[in-house]
Amino acid sequence: MRFLTEKKVRFQHMEAIMTKYGNFSDMGAAMNGRRIDDDTRQTYDGAFIEAHELAKLNIVDTAEKLDMPDPDQAAAAVDLMLRTMFDVFRDTRMEEFAADLAWGFVNSFHMVGKRIEGRADDAAKKLKDMVNEYDPSEIYAVELEDTQLLCQTLDGCSEAMACMRDHAGEVFRSETGRPFNTVRGSRVSSKLTASVIDGKDFLAARAAKRREEHNPTGPVVAFSGGQVWHDHEQLFDRLDQIKRRIPAMVLMTTGMNKGADAVAAAWASSRGTKLVRMDLERRFGHKAAFLRNDRIASFRPVEAIVCEGSGVQSDFARKLRNAGVPLHVFRLADQRPMTPTTTSRRA
Repeated sequence: MRFLTEKKVRFQHMEAIMTKYGNFSDMGAAMNGRRIDDDTRQTYDGAFIEAHELAKLNIVDTAEKLDMPDPDQAAAAVDLMLRTMFDVFRDTRMEEFAADLAWGFVNSFHMVGKRIEGRADDAAKKLKDMVNEYDPSEIYAVELEDTQLLCQTLDGCSEAMACMRDHAGEVFRSETGRPFNTVRGSRVSSKLTASVIDGKDFLAARAAKRREEHNPTGPVVAFSGGQVWHDHEQLFDRLDQIKRRIPAMVLMTTGMNKGADAVAAAWASSRGTKLVRMDLERRFGHKAAFLRNDRIASFRPVEAIVCEGSGVQSDFARKLRNAGVPLHVFRLADQRPMTPTTTSRRA
């Protein structure tokens, strides 16, 4: 009987999905009473701005009068796309695969956005070169105007795509309890969720004095922990304490995708704190983890959290202690016993 009832509920839900609606906003409101919150709506309104009456997506075609998508419809579409996947698979034998599929959706927004961003960077470089090589001819003036419009259009599309990716990433986090992280590279320009900056991008931006989104400024709080860790609440509490004292903090971790580092990443995502993942440089072999500790120490963290793990964490604690960095040390034995509430609660 319970099985039949649940199947009936899922059928009614799918029936709601298949019903024809006048717009995405109406459809979104009909699905379990879900509505896009005001903060998300304002973020979409800010991202889906038409900077110019005309749009130009490549240097060859003529400019056209093309509107941006409706921000409310875009927000509702992203929400439905992700949540419907979880709803369809929930309480079925395929439930465990929903997160993998949802991650793929979010990553698709990320990869398309990166391609648009690359085209915008190329257009911006060409625009800079043209400005530096001024030519009084009419042909130059037309090409300059076209290049500037191309740059504006691509920048706007890139910002809109990043907004949808961040929204999809937040839905992913709320459904799975895990922040969306890319396989490689950085995830920046985040207004709905925290940025995750790859260590290589961070070092390159620092050396080249690139834009703030790849080189976040602020006091660095270092974090490293073992790959086996279940008590996220004590780490959340301690990080919250540090955040209250250092609101502009940048959290720098040793970049592991599970254990204590994953808990720290989830905290950063939920608190909107910039996160720098200092990954291993594999070319250094067995020394890579210890050299990474040296790199983190070179940023002169103002505080650090160390969770017991391997010799890498012991080396991390020793180097930071020698540098005079205040340490918060958590040992495996300090964790509270796992309970059904602890294991099921979403970070």
